[in-house]
Amino acid sequence: MQIIELLTPHYEAAWLPWAVQYFFLAGVATGGALLSALCVWAPAGSAPRRLLPAAVLTLAVSAIAAPVSLLADLHQPARFWHFYAHFTPWSWMSVGALLLPAFIGLSLAMCASWWLGKTRWMRMLAPLLVLSALSITVYTGAEVMVVRARPLWNTAWLPVNLALTGWLATVGVMFVIERFLPERLRPDTATLQLLRATGLGLAVALALATLSWLTLGLVARSPSLQAAARLWHDFPVWRLGMVASAIGGVAVLAALLRGRQRLTARGYTLVLGLGLAASAWAFRWALFMSVQGVPKFGAGLYLYHMPLGGDGLLGMVGVAGLCVALVALASWALEFFPERRDMGTEIQDKSAFNAI
Repeated sequence: MQIIELLTPHYEAAWLPWAVQYFFLAGVATGGALLSALCVWAPAGSAPRRLLPAAVLTLAVSAIAAPVSLLADLHQPARFWHFYAHFTPWSWMSVGALLLPAFIGLSLAMCASWWLGKTRWMRMLAPLLVLSALSITVYTGAEVMVVRARPLWNTAWLPVNLALTGWLATVGVMFVIERFLPERLRPDTATLQLLRATGLGLAVALALATLSWLTLGLVARSPSLQAAARLWHDFPVWRLGMVASAIGGVAVLAALLRGRQRLTARGYTLVLGLGLAASAWAFRWALFMSVQGVPKFGAGLYLYHMPLGGDGLLGMVGVAGLCVALVALASWALEFFPERRDMGTEIQDKSAFNAI
């Protein structure tokens, strides 16, 4: 009998936790951009217009923090220049180097227009911002989907799931951020119900997308579903993670459904918002970090051990701290926000008039 031993080298993870932060913040930013562009067309005093301050603040924070994570993921920020000096149009990363600055510029222009009270400018920017946000959604999903060596990633459903979970995170972040707005800019109960309904619609769409991936994968025997089945059967760690993800999804959906009666409860929107954002972040962690623990060839499972330095825990804490600092700075600046009837402050004005 001849015994043949196969050895599989253990490669370091190519996508570091910085990528998790970037894809999470990019998803939040695109959702904030789409909501901002839609709300600016709503009539003054309506629930969508009252949602505009939270949407704009979410857009501003995520659009600034996302490229910081991307540059850190490149290890050497100067490498960003290579995308322009050696442009390769067949590479999604190279194309993204053109799309991302345009999106950031349009996002900041939208936020500045809101601060200045230029509704006309915002409505002119809105179509461009929508197209730019959709281009970022396609680019971030496609640059992962094209990796054929990872069958779990190589499916057209991946960009759809990234988009829907990212926009769900936008809803969650807005639930958190609205608590830090000045009282006159905070959304009322009807506006919070609109935000909850948006999250509920996105959750249902995500559930349908997942069921479609499962059903079509069974019919067409897609490599992506086969890779997921292998993870389920061969690795107990992944089996536990998949079960936990399913339970978390049901819990998020139940929380959104119960929110119709509990949105006014103290702390409920904070817990709901953090839960939505954490679920989207956890999905990206499993997608990027856990999938890389499965060898492309051979058997076995490489459990990722997160370093404590800049490429691990310290970097994640730093990005979270940057977001908190930006929210704190914006909250302080909004205390000096001028009263304007077309920017979502007219409801309080009318209430004060009626009280007199």
